[in-house]
Amino acid sequence: MRVFDHVNPTTLERRQWHLSILAITVIVIMLTGMALLMYPAVFSNPVILSGLTLRITFFGFCALGVLLIGYLVDRQIVIGNLRKRIVAEEYQITRVRQEASVDLLNHLPGLDQFRDCLAMVFRRAFNLQQPLSVLVLDLKPSPELVINIAEVTIAFGDAIKATIRKLRGEDTLCRFAPGVFGIVLPGMDTLSARGVVDRLSDGLRDAAGASERFSFQIEVLNFPEHAATAREMEEAARRFIPREDDGLILRAWPPKALP
Repeated sequence: MRVFDHVNPTTLERRQWHLSILAITVIVIMLTGMALLMYPAVFSNPVILSGLTLRITFFGFCALGVLLIGYLVDRQIVIGNLRKRIVAEEYQITRVRQEASVDLLNHLPGLDQFRDCLAMVFRRAFNLQQPLSVLVLDLKPSPELVINIAEVTIAFGDAIKATIRKLRGEDTLCRFAPGVFGIVLPGMDTLSARGVVDRLSDGLRDAAGASERFSFQIEVLNFPEHAATAREMEEAARRFIPREDDGLILRAWPPKALP
C-alpha cells in the first residue's frame, strides 16, 4: 500500500475492495474475540488461550488494527485530493465558459450598429412597402446569480446562443445594454414576429434550465403598426435600456474572465 500517494482513479476500485476486505476481517476477529470473552460467562467452560497462540493472536489483531487505520487515513487523503481536483476542474470549466460568453457578448453589435442597421432596413422596408419588426429581449438573472458576475455572464451567453439558433440569417442581433438585446427582423409582420417570440421563448426556457438561472421578457415593435419612422422604433426600443444605477450587472459590464 502506498500511503499518501497521488490520486489515481484507475486504482480506486481495487483499493476500495482491499479496504472492504480488511474492514470485514477486523470485524470478524473482533466478533470472535468478543464471543471468546463471553463464552465462559455463558457456558461456564472457559476457553483458555496461552503461550504462542495468545501472542500470535494479540500481535495479529494489533497489526490488523494498524493496517485498518492506515487504509482509512489513506482513503481520506485520496478523497480530499479528489475533491480538490474536482474543484479545480470545475473552476477551469467555469473560466472557459465565461471567457466564451464574454467574447460572444462583447462582439455583438452595439447600440450604434443597431441604429445604422435599423435605418438601412427601415429604408428598404419603406420603399418596398414591406413590414419590419424589432424584438427587444430583456434578460434578468435570478437572485441567486446576481452576486456572481461570472455565473451571470455564462447564463446570458447561453441565452444568446439559444437566441441565435432560432434566428434567420438575415436577422440582426444587437446588444443595447447588459441583459438587454435588440433583434431586427426584416420583412416580418406582427403575427410572424410573435411566432418568432414563441420559438425564442422555448429556447430561452431550455437555456435557463430547471434552476431558472434567468427570466426574460420579449417585446414586439412593428412598422407600420407601432411606429411610422425608424426614429420612433429606435426610441421605443431604447425605453428598455436600464439606467446606470439599476444594478450590479450594468456597473460590472463589460464582464471580465476569471483569473
